[in-house]
Amino acid sequence: MTAKGTTTKRCYCRDKAGKPLGSSCPKLKQRAHGVWSIRQELPPTKDGDRRLFRRAGYDTQTEAQADLDKVRALLNIADKDDKDGRTRLGNLLESVGSTKEAIPDYDETKRKFGTGQSLTQHMTVAEWLDLWLAGKKALRKSGHDRYELDIRCHLRPRIGHIRLDRLTVPHLDAMFEGIAETNIEITEANTTRRAAITELKTIPWKGGENRARRKAMREAIDAMPPFRRITGPSTQQHIRATLRAALNTAIARGSITFNAAQHVELVAAKRPKAMVWTDERIAEWLRTGEKPSAVMVWTPEQAGAFLDFLADFRHRLLPLFHLITFRGLRRGEACGVRWSDYNTGTGELTVATQLVQDGWEVVESAPKTDSGERIISLDEYTVEVLEAHRAKQGAERLEWGEAWQDTGRMFTQENGEWIHPGWLTDQFERLVELSGLPPIRLHDLRHVAASLMLSAGVDVKIVSETLGHSDSRITRDIYQSVMPKAARDAAEATAAMVPRGSVRRPVQVVAPVEDAVEVTPVPAQQNGHAMGTQDGAKIIAFRPRLVRA
Repeated sequence: MTAKGTTTKRCYCRDKAGKPLGSSCPKLKQRAHGVWSIRQELPPTKDGDRRLFRRAGYDTQTEAQADLDKVRALLNIADKDDKDGRTRLGNLLESVGSTKEAIPDYDETKRKFGTGQSLTQHMTVAEWLDLWLAGKKALRKSGHDRYELDIRCHLRPRIGHIRLDRLTVPHLDAMFEGIAETNIEITEANTTRRAAITELKTIPWKGGENRARRKAMREAIDAMPPFRRITGPSTQQHIRATLRAALNTAIARGSITFNAAQHVELVAAKRPKAMVWTDERIAEWLRTGEKPSAVMVWTPEQAGAFLDFLADFRHRLLPLFHLITFRGLRRGEACGVRWSDYNTGTGELTVATQLVQDGWEVVESAPKTDSGERIISLDEYTVEVLEAHRAKQGAERLEWGEAWQDTGRMFTQENGEWIHPGWLTDQFERLVELSGLPPIRLHDLRHVAASLMLSAGVDVKIVSETLGHSDSRITRDIYQSVMPKAARDAAEATAAMVPRGSVRRPVQVVAPVEDAVEVTPVPAQQNGHAMGTQDGAKIIAFRPRLVRA
């Protein structure tokens, strides 16, 4: 057990000669005179030096005794025979006594003592985040970079200085309020810069006065902050998720007991709903230039028109876009697929690697998730397309000779080099614009593939496995864009379930003969890659022309 400490009362009165009276002061018997202090002997240092814990300034003996009891309880955390442990506790109390800090909490100290953590050094949030990220050995590079971005740009600058064990929900509320204020500043700066650029475009080039105005305006624009993106709701959710994961690890290691990130309320990040390019939406887009949604999906007819456009020009990337359109490969997966992953006999393609863009550098890595490593079946026509592409690539190999770079990739540049994922995105956007079709993103071709399969009646589990999702709910929630005809068929089938008498039918208003307009019959089924019907799903071959007509 710990040696009993003492509580003493003293004052600062002096005699006529200026000498302190100390315990001989006659007024010490008065309740309000003097202050109480405590004294507790601590375990010796490793070198055997004696040391004491002293603290004064208590108004009552009760207050002094309470703190003395706390000190003695801390010393008793270690067993009597645990010399190293008692030395650590002595170091803690010696540090607290010299800095005038509050006596440490018993439960927190006991937890840290039991897990072998330092009792005298307090880790900051920034130090812990760096230590946590360094320990994520199995993390993919893209995931590591995203965590590092959250820590470097948001967490370390705003809360990195706070002690890890003292991080609270109000600290995080203040952090996200600061992000919101920064967003306002960025928006205002972007608006000012955009207005200045617009004004610059209106100033004529001719004339000395105009040239001077243009020069002054360009200098003003150069002095403005560059265009920046705000930290939107989705990014804020990811920042909180990064911090929450780091704090959960800290809890598991016994460093803290409370995860403040779990109790911060943020604006929900609303996932944009995928919408199909109908005639009405195309007309509105042509009128306003604005897309109805950030995620747009082509109809089967539009997807076929795009592939036919590429076939008309015999574009060498047609097989790549064909594969994404029908099988829903991700951009990096399409760039990274190898001929060795393709089984001609079974018509199967193994997705085992991908090319990932890191900045502008391209690195090879495993698929995005474990479920991304998958085997997908190919239809007969896709096999024909890939075989024709193999022959064409062989001709390119002969043409380049020794300059050919044998990367083993199914889709390459003309000299065999990897296809850069960023370059592929730029090419797709340019081709879509040239085709005259309504715009979609390259990633939206996955939506097209999912919608085609689901509209064709393919089981959602098979669609999920084809796309490389870990759960079929992800497929339903994100990629199931109902095609207009399939939705109409469903509506007709629902209405037909309720029998009605002929008198209940709506009255048909017949237009006068002189006002009648001749209507051209519309075929019951239009050409397309996939059409959903009530009697049964049917896939219609839509073969792009490989040779100019």
